[in-house]
Amino acid sequence: MAETNHNVASAKPDLASISGIVLALAGILGGLILEKGSIRDVAQITAALIVLGGTLGATLLNTPLTVLSGAFRRLNSVFLDRTLPPGGLIEEIIGYAAKARKNGLVSLEQEAQSIEDPFLSKALNLAVDGTDLQEIRKMLELEIGLEEQTAEAEAKVFESAGGYSPTIGIIGAVLGLIQVMKNLANIDEVGRGIAVAFVATVYGVALANLFLLPAANKIKARVYQDVQRKELMLEGVIGIVEGLNPKLIRSKLEAYARSAPAAPGKAKQIKQDAAAGQPARAEG
Repeated sequence: MAETNHNVASAKPDLASISGIVLALAGILGGLILEKGSIRDVAQITAALIVLGGTLGATLLNTPLTVLSGAFRRLNSVFLDRTLPPGGLIEEIIGYAAKARKNGLVSLEQEAQSIEDPFLSKALNLAVDGTDLQEIRKMLELEIGLEEQTAEAEAKVFESAGGYSPTIGIIGAVLGLIQVMKNLANIDEVGRGIAVAFVATVYGVALANLFLLPAANKIKARVYQDVQRKELMLEGVIGIVEGLNPKLIRSKLEAYARSAPAAPGKAKQIKQDAAAGQPARAEG
């Protein structure tokens, strides 16, 4: 029997996210310095306060508090990678399939209780309890769909914030220009004030395009990976319930290992087309 720890994912730093932010900041600040500017030119606490406070306030007004708190909790998936290659999971499911084919589904009762992945444990327990095949598929696809909707709603929090941030930056710039207009008699003060005023615009655009929008897309990518992994588990358990040969189950599941994660909606459409005997629909 395969070990049951293939589904335990230890968090490791996501080097792509970390290096992406570092590279973006280094490129922007490096360009500023090469243009004989100074980091002090863009280090404005008031501009940061306007952009961060305004963006957070608009996001709070736009988003239910429960969704907002879930979005902040999901931020760790941007910088921490818990995904595992599907190979170990496939071997685990094949081990269950071989035992069930030899000794019957009831022989998996102990394994089903000890599996650490809650989704696979639930699927296998439903199978062991003799739940109808269609009911298993319906229940678990509903669970996948609801979790997908929750995750996408949380990702949209950062998309919304990324839309507000540049506009709040413009508001900050206008507020700065209002202060400049009070000192038109002093031309030196006017020049310095205009430069400071536009820092808020830089902050707003940078916050949106260097963090908020990329974070939303990274969260969606994690969701798609998780959905694909759960679909692999579901198809494996369905194959076990159907009594398929473990080699046939392996062949079906290895398709998940060879394919790149697709958006859940697209993946569902591909499955429906395949069930109907239709070719996959082209993008566009």
